[in-house]
Amino acid sequence: MTDTPGWASPSSSEPPRDDARPPADATAAAPGPSAPQSAPGPAGAPRQQQWGQQWGQQPPGGHRPYGWGAPQSPKPGVIPLRPLSIGELLDGGVTTVRKHWRTVLALSLGFAVVAQAGSVLVDLLITGKTGKATPTLRLLAGLPLELLLNVVVTALLTIVVSRAVLGRSATAKEAWRDARPRMVQLLGLTLLTALLGPGVMALGFTPLFGYSAGGTGSPAITGLLFLVGLLSMPVAAWLWIRFSLAAPALMLEKQGVLTALSRSRRLVRGAWWRVLWITVLTHVLAFVVVMVIAVPFQILGLVLGFENLDGQGLPSTDPGTAMVLLMAVAGIIAGTFTTPFIAAVGVLLYIDQRIRREALDIELARAAGLPEQDGAAWGEQSAPTPARR
Repeated sequence: MTDTPGWASPSSSEPPRDDARPPADATAAAPGPSAPQSAPGPAGAPRQQQWGQQWGQQPPGGHRPYGWGAPQSPKPGVIPLRPLSIGELLDGGVTTVRKHWRTVLALSLGFAVVAQAGSVLVDLLITGKTGKATPTLRLLAGLPLELLLNVVVTALLTIVVSRAVLGRSATAKEAWRDARPRMVQLLGLTLLTALLGPGVMALGFTPLFGYSAGGTGSPAITGLLFLVGLLSMPVAAWLWIRFSLAAPALMLEKQGVLTALSRSRRLVRGAWWRVLWITVLTHVLAFVVVMVIAVPFQILGLVLGFENLDGQGLPSTDPGTAMVLLMAVAGIIAGTFTTPFIAAVGVLLYIDQRIRREALDIELARAAGLPEQDGAAWGEQSAPTPARR
């Protein structure tokens, strides 16, 4: 028996319905070659209603009744095993970093150092040689390394977070052992999803570029084609969120690239705005942390005279070597804390969607070795005791 949950999708030949539990013969998300079976729930019952029947609590959005008849949701690890609120998802990301800081911060620190070293090397090679194109070239030159590092750190942190949900820890060596077989597939998935949004936008703006390249044209037609290009941006955002859960699905369910994309599509369906809000909020909070760390270093560099200034007294696009190194230190510190937070919230959001749609909380409770409620199975709740008034 291993420590890594199987996280397998339901074994039925048909995709799982969004409003029902998996069938009784579904593969459980529990460790080991023979996973326990989940008790079947009422057919067609919404996931929130089933959750309320199992744990004696109201669905998310309501208030948990006080009294002896309202048992607490089990919490073997960093999150309670029930549908989560937005605050609980964010708190789970912070708790994961705090409780498993040795592995999490060691991984993120190592990759942050490599990423910033590559960025510094690019800066030093092109500074002062490309003029106004320097920032763009700096960004493009660093993309391959950033993409590769993002794949590796996402894979490793996904394994760490999946075990943290069960109250277990994973060393960097164990995370690498479990994640390594899926690295190539995750790289392909990351490339596909990273190019999907920009590809749609490029396709939307292609008529405008083609028309403009032809020389003088009608302002009305140019404006219309520009509007067509703008309409491609919401489509790109829609695709980004629609497939945002594909990476954890690929890693934890051990699926192929196309199957992982399909799994993400089904999990996000009906919850697109919620997933968008949580994803954007997570990145905004991470950006705030980056700014809080980077701005003092920027000010320090200006005070010490590390920053080159242009004719208007503004920071130059070609900073000095000392300033590049100083900002690299700021980037290492910021990346060490923000990278695992973003990765943890993404994995927890995937788990939350599976809890809401597939009763994954029951399987996770079994995988964590929690005792069953009053001798009943996880899917069966004993008669509730009247709540105390």
